[in-house]
Amino acid sequence: MLTAKQHELLHFIQERLDSSGISPSFEEMKEALGLKSKSGIHRLISALEERGFLRRLPNRARALEVLRVPEAAKPAVRNDRDNIVPLRKPAPALKPIAANDVIEIPLHGKIAAGVPIEAFEDHNNLAVPAALLGSGEHYALEVSGDSMVEAGIFDGDYALIQKASTAREGDIVVALVDGQDATLKYFRREGQMIRLDPANSAYEPQRYPAERVIVQGRLSGLLRRYH
Repeated sequence: MLTAKQHELLHFIQERLDSSGISPSFEEMKEALGLKSKSGIHRLISALEERGFLRRLPNRARALEVLRVPEAAKPAVRNDRDNIVPLRKPAPALKPIAANDVIEIPLHGKIAAGVPIEAFEDHNNLAVPAALLGSGEHYALEVSGDSMVEAGIFDGDYALIQKASTAREGDIVVALVDGQDATLKYFRREGQMIRLDPANSAYEPQRYPAERVIVQGRLSGLLRRYH
């Protein structure tokens, strides 16, 4: 059994996810429940987690997943003879992940959008909106160079890469050449050769025997910071 406040909080979170796809902040939950501090919200969420109604998603900000919803205490209306009649309302569909969810992914230094440069070695993290990522494992690279500008990829952008060892014709990929030089290019096949195409008419395509090129991921999205 849930307490009245636990029940109220669970349904407030679910209604917010259903209406906007965005998990409410602790401040919004505090105000909705009329509590004086956010510590009370933390206790309620922990209790709901222990009872299997709610789950906090790891490495994500403001990400709450409603696992199940108990039958709501039904609000009431009065009929013409002033008798109490329960007002039935179907439970809303579950939406497990908030649209403003943020994920920490590895940031592996810079990658060339021009000629190949030394393969990335840095290991930091970058906070990325989950909406920019698809399924699978991802990492980020800072773009260096201008050879992909006609594809909307500019120097200083963060390329969000889905880990993959294969690519389809025309995919934008991270290609590792000779085991040491990483570059961001369109992936093409020419017989036994791999052609890495830029998106800038000032640059020439790069051609390599297939055994010299390893696909390390496909472009999933871009993150741009304005200074």
